[in-house]
Amino acid sequence: QVQLVESGGGLVQPGGSLRLSCTAPRSIFSTNAMGWYRQAPGKQRESVAGVTIGGIINYADSVKGRFTISRDNAKNTVYLQMNSLKPEDTAVYYCYASSSAWPPLWYKFFGQGTQVTVSS
Repeated sequence: QVQLVESGGGLVQPGGSLRLSCTAPRSIFSTNAMGWYRQAPGKQRESVAGVTIGGIINYADSVKGRFTISRDNAKNTVYLQMNSLKPEDTAVYYCYASSSAWPPLWYKFFGQGTQVTVSS
């Protein structure tokens, strides 16, 4: 049963931007850190960004300065603004909820994934 619902993926040219959104039930959103991880074919899963209930934010080194995560507690939604996209950012991006510290050792809940393709 999918409880986290993502949207916003797509095809973009290198240097472009996309914004991902993820909405969760309040019972999950209000009690967990939220974030995004990605999985590309043949590559290890990578936690990209996370934000705690208290608003502490962490990023993978590979996306620092380019991606911005935010959470809207009123809407139970977490966003990932992705700028200056590179072909190596191509992956399926999953929203997650976790009670683990960064980088999360486990994902308590995760969504169905949204494809991000960066290509000219």
